[in-house]
Amino acid sequence: MKKFIAALLIAATVTTGAGLISPHSALAASEATITYGVNFRVSPSTDSKVIRTLKKGEKIQVISQPNKYWYYVRTTQGQLGYISTDSKYISLSSSGGGSAGSGSGGSGSNSGSGSSGSGNAGSGNSSNSSTVNKIIEAGKKYLGTPYEFGSDRSNTRTFDCSDFVRQAFLDGAGIKLPSDSRGQGSYVKDLGGTKTNWRNLKAGDLMFFMDYKGTSKSSYPSNIANQRISHVGIYLGNGQILHTYSKASGGVRIDSIEGKHWEYRFIFGGSALK
Repeated sequence: MKKFIAALLIAATVTTGAGLISPHSALAASEATITYGVNFRVSPSTDSKVIRTLKKGEKIQVISQPNKYWYYVRTTQGQLGYISTDSKYISLSSSGGGSAGSGSGGSGSNSGSGSSGSGNAGSGNSSNSSTVNKIIEAGKKYLGTPYEFGSDRSNTRTFDCSDFVRQAFLDGAGIKLPSDSRGQGSYVKDLGGTKTNWRNLKAGDLMFFMDYKGTSKSSYPSNIANQRISHVGIYLGNGQILHTYSKASGGVRIDSIEGKHWEYRFIFGGSALK
């Protein structure tokens, strides 16, 4: 009898690679729409294989949610797999019980692509504007790429924060930045024109941050001048940053800055373009 029950349990536990439903915490199946290109994976991990990228406007069905970071979904072609719960990428229909999950994690950041922020999209001269657009688009093509501290600079399978920034500038502008965040900070400072108020930045500027100390403003020192750089990202304008910082957060992603620990951790920013 025990062997029979065990066989039933094994039969019920299936892999997504076979296209069958795994035993997750159940949700009533919900219709949803992809609102931004997102990696569609074979398992709920940024280390897992990417089946393909689901495109903006694509309709899917959310079957279950194994944890706060991942949805288990079915495409209109019947493919089954996992996508991030970050509301940047998916919008649930009203019948699905509200908006998608937060997808936050790592050092406590909140996804907030809906924030209007303030900040300055900036244009600069036409040549720099074109270059900035290419850099940002080059960076966005890596959305969802897994995070790995000390990632290999010779490939794009994984990134840490400075490796991602370096690759976006290399792909978009042919500029080879230093390979670590502090080196990139020195590079930007040497060019001049750095700013300590992120609202004065322009799209494409690099943003440099101190260590995470908590989610409240009071956790951070008022004198930031001598703080050590521990993180870097690309400012998109409109209060948003394109970056990567942890495996749990889903790899390369977009976050809002205002009112979040990113705002309190910000040291300085500026252009890496000459």
